[in-house]
Amino acid sequence: MSNFGLFVRFTLRDGAGEAFDELMRETTAGIQAHEPGTLVYACHQVEGAPNERIFYELYADLEAFEEHERQPHTLRFLAERSKHVEKTEVDRLQPYTGKHPTGVEA
Repeated sequence: MSNFGLFVRFTLRDGAGEAFDELMRETTAGIQAHEPGTLVYACHQVEGAPNERIFYELYADLEAFEEHERQPHTLRFLAERSKHVEKTEVDRLQPYTGKHPTGVEA
């Protein structure tokens, strides 16, 4: 299995945290219901940095990520996030070792 991951840091506009977090809860519900190839989709608030959000995403493979990008809930998130986000930083990850939720080695 060739997992594919992302590490994403969003810097939110002042006062946008609550609206962004609600958008994320809606998006995550769609991911949980419709994306078996999305192994981990974890959203984090950053202690001491109220305008920062960190995402760790792990997909079964690149194809599962591409399927995620085509989903209606993801397309809505991508269209709506600019209202709330000032800056986005994305690192594409290629896991090579560790413990994964599937129990399969990277």
